[in-house]
Amino acid sequence: MKIIDLSKPIQYNKSDPWFMKVKIKHKPHQKSKWLIRLLGLPFHLFPKDFVGWADDTIQKMGVHSTTHIDAPWHYSPTTNGQKSKTIDEIPLEWCFGEGLVIDMKHKADFDPITITDIEIFLEEKQLDIKPGMIVLIKTGRDKYNGTKNFHKIGTGMSAAATEWIIDKGIKVMGIDSWGWDLPLPYMLKKAKETANPELFWEAHLIGKNKEYCHMEQLVNLDKLPYEGFKIAVFPLKIVGASAAPARVVAIFD
Repeated sequence: MKIIDLSKPIQYNKSDPWFMKVKIKHKPHQKSKWLIRLLGLPFHLFPKDFVGWADDTIQKMGVHSTTHIDAPWHYSPTTNGQKSKTIDEIPLEWCFGEGLVIDMKHKADFDPITITDIEIFLEEKQLDIKPGMIVLIKTGRDKYNGTKNFHKIGTGMSAAATEWIIDKGIKVMGIDSWGWDLPLPYMLKKAKETANPELFWEAHLIGKNKEYCHMEQLVNLDKLPYEGFKIAVFPLKIVGASAAPARVVAIFD
C-alpha cells in the first residue's frame, strides 16, 4: 500500500496573513519533570534516564487556517430549508471514497473553472465522475502556499461547475488553491465594480440549496494520477464547527 499526503504542515509561518496565522507552543521534556514533582512524585522515584514528557499547545489556529474541509454550516445556516450540518455531523461515509483529479492547471488567475472546462478535460482523458467519488481540482497554486500572496491569486470554481459536480452524486470535493471560489480580494473588487450581488462567494453559496463539502489548501495533487486511488479526509470532530483541519491522504492498494 502507498499513501501520499495531501495536507500542508501545521506550523507558524510569518508570511501567512493574520487570518491564517498558526501559533503552537512546544514544551520541552524537562519542564514536565517539575510538574510531576509538584504532583507528588519525589525525584528519587523518577524512572532511570527519565527526562520528562514533551507537550504542545495550539495557542492560535482557525479551523480554516490550514488544509481543512468545510461543512455545509460554513456556507449557510440552512441547506434547502433544513439546518445545515456542522463538521461533527458530516457522515464519515462521505469522507472516504474513490478519488478523481481534474487538472485545471492551465486556467489563468481569476478565470473561473466552468462546466465546459471540466467536460473537455473528462472527454480528453476518457474519465467519468461517478457517484460517491471525492473529486479533486488541481490548479497548481499550492506552490504558492505559505507565501504572502497565496490568498490573492489563482483560479477557482464557478457556481455552475460546483452545482454540476454535486448533481453527479458528489458530496465531497477539494482544491489546492487557498479557497474554492476565485480569490477573495478579487471577488470583493469585481462585485463592487459590476454592482452584481450574485458574484461574491458564488460557488460556496451553492451549498444553500445543495448539500456538499469541499476541502481547501490541498497540496501534492501533482503526485497523483487522475484516477486509481482512494481518498481519506477525516476532519477533527469539533462540535458545532463550520470546518475542521483534516489529514487528507491518497491511498493506493
